[in-house]
Amino acid sequence: MHTKMLTAAAAALTCAFATPAAAQQTGRAIVSIYHAAPGHQVELLKWLAAQDRVTTAAGVGRAQLYVHTDGDSWDYLMIAPVTTPEQDAAIEAAGKKLGIEAGVRASIDLRKHIASHTDTFVRGPMSAAEILAALGEK
Repeated sequence: MHTKMLTAAAAALTCAFATPAAAQQTGRAIVSIYHAAPGHQVELLKWLAAQDRVTTAAGVGRAQLYVHTDGDSWDYLMIAPVTTPEQDAAIEAAGKKLGIEAGVRASIDLRKHIASHTDTFVRGPMSAAEILAALGEK
């Protein structure tokens, strides 16, 4: 239940900090919640920054990262678009070109810096009114 509430809060954050409705692109995203391994907060941030360089070089763009300031026990919350197989291939190629682990190998490297994490697929950003319209509700 706790994870569901955190996921709902993440979705709300996405809507709260999203661009104006006219500029929004509703799509699928992955909300990742990270608990850094003890003493690995800086290393985790460095790993995330390297992944941003890879995805940007691949033309996918970087994820949105939020830092915990008060409340629950997570350290970082990240919202990233769901990638296509073509984008995944571009990310792996960009990683090789930059000398940065990407793809499956990067997932193994990530685990050195986290105590735990969750990934949740979401749709958005959308307003409550847009969701109701999609459901055929007023």
